[in-house]
Amino acid sequence: MRPCGTFGKSWTLLLSAWIVALVSTAGALFVGEVMGMTPCLLCWYQRILMFPLALILGMATFSEDRRGAVYALPLAVGGALLAGYHTALVAGWVPPWWIPCGTGPSCGDQSLAILAGIQLPWLSLGAFVAVVLLLLAFLRKTSS
Repeated sequence: MRPCGTFGKSWTLLLSAWIVALVSTAGALFVGEVMGMTPCLLCWYQRILMFPLALILGMATFSEDRRGAVYALPLAVGGALLAGYHTALVAGWVPPWWIPCGTGPSCGDQSLAILAGIQLPWLSLGAFVAVVLLLLAFLRKTSS
C-alpha cells in the first residue's frame, strides 16, 4: 500500500469511478425499493456486479490502495458485457430465442425510461463503461 497522499491527481479518477458505482447502486435500489419495480433476471445480474463495486471502490479510494481498482476491474468489465447484451436485447438486435428470462419481468420489454427516453439497460451500460474507463486510466497512471 502506498503512503497517504501519493496518488495525487490520479486519486480523482478512482474517486470518480466510486461515485459512478455509488450513484448507480443508489439508483438501482431506488427503482427497486422505492418505485417498487421488480428487476428482470439480467438486471439482477447487473446489480450483482455493480453493488460490490460501490464497496470495493469506496474502500480503495479512502485507503489509497491500488489493489482495489485491480479487483474491481473484472467486475466492471463483466458488468459492461452483460449490460451491452441487455441493451442489445432491449434494442431488438438479439433474436427472441436468445432471451434468458423465464418467469418474472421480461428482459426485452423495459417499461421504465428515464431522462427523455433512456432505458435502464443503457444507463447501466454507460455506468459500467465509465467505471471501466476510469479504472483503466487510474491503473495506467499509478503503474510502477
